[in-house]
Amino acid sequence: MLPNDDLHDFTRREISLANKTKPVFVRGAGPAVIVMHETFGLTPEVARLCRWISDAGLTVYAPALFGTPGKAVGGKLAQTLDAIRVCISREFKILAANQSSPVVDWLKRLAARAFQECGGPGVGVIGLCLTGNFALAMAVEPSVLAPVMGEPGLPFGKPAGMHISPEDLATVKQRVEKEGLRVQGYRFKGDTICPKERFNSFQNALNQGFVPTILLDENGNPEGRRAHGEPPHSVFTGDLIDRQGEPTRQAVDSVIAFFKQKLAGKSASA
Repeated sequence: MLPNDDLHDFTRREISLANKTKPVFVRGAGPAVIVMHETFGLTPEVARLCRWISDAGLTVYAPALFGTPGKAVGGKLAQTLDAIRVCISREFKILAANQSSPVVDWLKRLAARAFQECGGPGVGVIGLCLTGNFALAMAVEPSVLAPVMGEPGLPFGKPAGMHISPEDLATVKQRVEKEGLRVQGYRFKGDTICPKERFNSFQNALNQGFVPTILLDENGNPEGRRAHGEPPHSVFTGDLIDRQGEPTRQAVDSVIAFFKQKLAGKSASA
């Protein structure tokens, strides 16, 4: 677990879209990538991921949807309170299958704004756990060219459920067939929060449009969820091993390569 992060190298902006204002932390230059945090907020681990992406020649837009930006993940009680806050929020429908959370509309507008501000062929998006499915729903926005789902956890309690409306899924399917859109997904093999049934649903719905990566549980950080006898879950944050050659760090590199290929062209240097 990383200590609190003051996010001093990010620019905090208050961005108003559809009559709602949210803080967005921006860093880097080049085509835009929207990084959506997980249940515990914009934690130091999420900020680390943002830095890796922006250091690769991309502009990160990291909205703080709730919580204290830069605050480290708390203990079990704090984590429970974080989960309760999300459950009662009207912007998140954590149990809903076949529909998206209301906050996705704001996030799609953010993607369009980022595209307008940064230029390039389009934008990338990556969601993590709670927001993992949001990357798929945001692919309705034409500017989104590189969607990545990190261990998508919604809808809770419905292993095969997809957190996207049938209408939006149909639009994404059309983009897959007509534009060659590819949606990447990452999870650990034994993950029960993002179970295999959910990835099976994505595969059945999108066929070649869904590109899954399944990591072995032993690839997860032994100081993460595994330390508590639980299967690893957070590929890019809490269960990541920050060491070159580790499968989780390679997953980060593959996502960055995906963003650069789609947003900066194949000739972009690594």
